[in-house]
Amino acid sequence: MNGPTISSTENGVLSRRRMIQLTMAATAGLASGAAGGDAGEAPVLRIDPKPLFELSPWLYLQFMEPLGVTDGSVEASWDHMKNRWRPDLIEATKELAPPMMRWGGLFSAYYHWRQGMGPRPARKPMQNLVWGGMESNQVGTAEFVDFCQQVKADALMCVNFESEGDPQWATNPLGESRAGNAQEAAEWVDYCNNPENKERIAHGFKKPLPIKVWQLGNETSYGPRRFQRDAAIAKTIEFSKAMRKADPSIKLIAWGDSGWAPTMLEGAGEHVDYLAFHNLFDPGHPLSDEEFRKDPAATWSTLMDSVKQQEKKIREMRQQVEGRKFPLALTECHFTMRGRNRCDLNSAWAVGVAYARFMNLHERHGDLLKIANIGDFCGTRWQTNVIMLPTPGGKAYIMPVGKVAALYRKHSGRDFVKVSGGTNDLDVTASRTGDTYFLHVVNTNRTHSQTVRLTLDGVVARSLKSFQISADPEAEIMSAEKDPMKVKEQTHVVGEAITFPAASVTAVEVDAGA
Repeated sequence: MNGPTISSTENGVLSRRRMIQLTMAATAGLASGAAGGDAGEAPVLRIDPKPLFELSPWLYLQFMEPLGVTDGSVEASWDHMKNRWRPDLIEATKELAPPMMRWGGLFSAYYHWRQGMGPRPARKPMQNLVWGGMESNQVGTAEFVDFCQQVKADALMCVNFESEGDPQWATNPLGESRAGNAQEAAEWVDYCNNPENKERIAHGFKKPLPIKVWQLGNETSYGPRRFQRDAAIAKTIEFSKAMRKADPSIKLIAWGDSGWAPTMLEGAGEHVDYLAFHNLFDPGHPLSDEEFRKDPAATWSTLMDSVKQQEKKIREMRQQVEGRKFPLALTECHFTMRGRNRCDLNSAWAVGVAYARFMNLHERHGDLLKIANIGDFCGTRWQTNVIMLPTPGGKAYIMPVGKVAALYRKHSGRDFVKVSGGTNDLDVTASRTGDTYFLHVVNTNRTHSQTVRLTLDGVVARSLKSFQISADPEAEIMSAEKDPMKVKEQTHVVGEAITFPAASVTAVEVDAGA
């Protein structure tokens, strides 16, 4: 068994004598000379090279939502003097390397997309009804797509789903209508994707602003005043038909949380491509406020155990769609610990290790889970930011959750493969692309390293590299200049044991090509 909360035998280490020779049918020994340890005595981590299912690159989604006065977020990301994205944010995001960016969230429930398009002087500011303050609308669809193109990410857009039925969003305190109907959504799709759209061309964009994945609303079942399930299903069908008439090639995400998935599939499954759910939760005491500083061991244990809550949620969703093998989209997921918006704990490496366990879990469920997120993308102070934006000066920097997201994104394979073995300390997943194998190894032990020897069944390894983040669990990142969580790259000798330091996250690449 691998890791204290994952029962699957796909991860772990298995005791075994060191192999002396390799034959054509033998298992190949892999290596790392780090920190020693007799390879003959080290437990063995066995990789079965058989591909089990394809992993979606969208498992590493990032989510951008204008968060008003709660967090500078989008407004702080934009250089209003030069009408461009902050260059330091672009630089940090390229390092993060997200495969997909999502725009919207709760904000989408009162967002009219045309107010963020056209000449800048004509763009009317709007009230941010959930997060407070005003949004300038200087960042709209074209700017968001430009951002995605600069960082080489696919775009995912949340549409205004008739304010999800909630009257408090449908009409703002000034008496303005903020609900968006199916026609408005369809016109948005046409504006972005139709090469001949006259409105977009008149705005100076001769080429499309391609958005191929759209989510209908955000969290439709989360609130008594929002659409009830049957009404939401009817609206899902209505929006889908209108939007696909504008572009039949788009992919649509419907809401399926709160037990809605089976009925949503029965009523509207043929009209959509994914079912969305969210999981935002507080792992519990002693993580709130400043309590986490008082007992580092208890804080660590709580964070490592938090993967149980994440697994419970994913399994609940799986059970609802398993019969139809319908793809799932976890479009928002993060901790919600109480504390200052700066939230010191989320700046600590211990949280990065916890989120690495989430990503391993997402990969294990990658046969059905095709889109997944951990954290909110960027801002000036929000407690779950992936990238922090110092203001009014300073350089954007990546938080611990982003550190592990970038590590996984850069060192992941196309197909999931099985890992067998077991200690209670290493949480491991594996994947492959052709003859290159990738392991994601999380040492869940706060104080002790783990030494193992890697084997690939029936395959001869040619070379081995590791990319590792190892830091004190209590270490915090406070600026781009003071970063204790830099990736250490190392080339190893095939045939020796590899040691994973305490509280470390490591990506291992094994080349088995001729």
